[in-house]
Parts: sequence; structure tokens; C-alpha cells
Amino acid sequence: MTTIAILGATGYTALELIKILLRHPNAEITALTSREDTRPAGQVHQSLSGRLNLSLENLTPGEIASRAECVFSCLPHTASAQIVPELLQYGCKVVDFSADYRLDSAESFEKWYEVEHPDPQRLGKVPYGLPELFRKDIIGTDLIANPGCYPTSAILPLVPLLEVGLIEPNDIIIDSKSGVSGAGRKPKLGTLYTECNESISAYGVGTHRHTPEIAQIIARSCKTQMPQVIFTPHLTPMDRGILTTAYSKPVKNVSKDDVLDVLRKKYENEYFVKVVEYLPATKDVSGTNFVHITARVVGSRIITVSAIDNLIKGASGAAVQNFNLLFGYAETTALV
Repeated sequence: MTTIAILGATGYTALELIKILLRHPNAEITALTSREDTRPAGQVHQSLSGRLNLSLENLTPGEIASRAECVFSCLPHTASAQIVPELLQYGCKVVDFSADYRLDSAESFEKWYEVEHPDPQRLGKVPYGLPELFRKDIIGTDLIANPGCYPTSAILPLVPLLEVGLIEPNDIIIDSKSGVSGAGRKPKLGTLYTECNESISAYGVGTHRHTPEIAQIIARSCKTQMPQVIFTPHLTPMDRGILTTAYSKPVKNVSKDDVLDVLRKKYENEYFVKVVEYLPATKDVSGTNFVHITARVVGSRIITVSAIDNLIKGASGAAVQNFNLLFGYAETTALV
């Protein structure tokens, strides 16, 4: 049995994480933290009423470490990196949901997040927590950078094509649509019901902070220094889910079957990635840790389409996959 603390336990991803861990036979949640809210968990998240006898607390790193072997940090960007070094010194293993350890350099982080990084010496040394691509790096480490939801939906279809040299790395367009839960639980004008219902809108065009994360993994997969990636996210009036359509340029004439064969070969042993013939929809994967991917060839472009649940495979489900790898449990435990 592994004891677990969840930092920043008031949000949607924390709630999904708690629900998954409550059915994990080898996990015991022993601490929930919040800097402002100290109510019982069942009052913060009413769906937990009678299921988890814990209250949220404002704890020091030492207090957290005294209760937990593994820490899931759902804290905001930079807040996570302020506490992670101490937790590691106390011997905790950490799965970080923020972007604090995803990028390889302080320069890149500071450019996109417009703030100085609190723990820059670790950047470029923390495994990227996408098990389907980086499982060997994850096993045996003590800190994992859990991927962003949009990057997961874009990277998984594109990397296999880049690894075999099937597409140009300098001509990739990624169009993603996300449910409103991706914006978090804290009220914001743009995510109020009357603002986003019956409407779809683009945002962060050319400036979204997941762009360098996607580009970085693409660069690793094809050993290109400066891949050109255009990423445009959209807010859609649904609770959860991401549908990503990516447009890439093949280096030679290929058919749909050629592309699907590359994807199937890459993921034939990956339980949570399903390469399908049909065009997937977010409802196909809602509430699950699965990714559905397909491809088409239209004119001079390969078009890949993927669907994930942004709160599970895009956040908490991936985190539990990583937790299972860290502690030697079957990777699918509590996720199927």
C-alpha cells in the first residue's frame, strides 16, 4: 500500500484523481491540501460525500512528507516548483501536473510563462510522463512531469509518423477543440455558462503555452532543432473531452492504410491507445483513459484525428499510469 498526498485538491483534475485512487487497491490517500479551503473533502467535492474521510489542510512540505510516499501536485505553475525540491529532499516521489518541469530550459519557460522559474536546474532532466513514449525514463525516477492535455492529444498521433520520417517536421498544423473543464474550476468570464454556451471560439492563437511542449517532443522524435508547429486551441460548449485534428505534409506519396499501419505498429502493445478506422468523437473516450486515433490522406496532406478525455488521459489518468510505473504496479491498475 502506497500513501498519497494530493496538493491543490480543489480542482477538477484533483477530483478525477481522487476518484481513480479510491478504487486503486494499492493506494491510500492520506492528505489533501489547499492554501485557502479547509473544508471536508465531501463539502469541496460533493460527489465524494461519504467516500473520503479527510479535510483539506494547509500543510508544510515536512508535514506532507510525514504522511505520504507519493505526492501528486495539482498546484498552479511555479507554485509546484516552489515545493517540489523540498518534497524530493524528504524522499517523496512526485507526479507534477503543472508545466513547471515539462520544458527543457528556463529560457523557454520564462518566454512562454513570463515568470522566472523557481527550480531551473532540474529542467531538461525530468522525464516527460507519457508512458507510451517514455516508459523507460519514467521507471525508477522520483519526479515526473505529467503532460498537458492538448499535447497528449497532438503528440501521440504525430510522433510515430515523425519517427519513421513519414512527414515533414517543419510544416505541422494542429487544431484542437476542448471542453470547458480544461480551463479549470476557478470562475472566469470566458467560461461562464452564458459566455460559452451555444458558441465555439479560438483562443491563444500563436501564443498558447502548450505550443513549446508539443514542439519539444516533436523535436526529440525527429531530431530537429526548430520544428515549425502551428497550434490553435478552441473552447467548445461541452464539459470534457479534446478532439485534435493535425495536418502534416508527407515526404512521399502515401495512402491512408500506409499511415494507419505506422500508427498500429507503434501502438500495437499499448493498452490505452486504439488506432481505429472510424473518425473518433470525444464521447467515444469520455470518462476513460483511452486515446482513439485515426488518419486520412487528403490531397497533399496527412490528416490525423485523435480524441481523449482531457481530465483523465489528459491529466489524472496519465498521472495514475505514471504512479503505477513508479511503484511497480500493473500500469492499467484502477484505470480499466
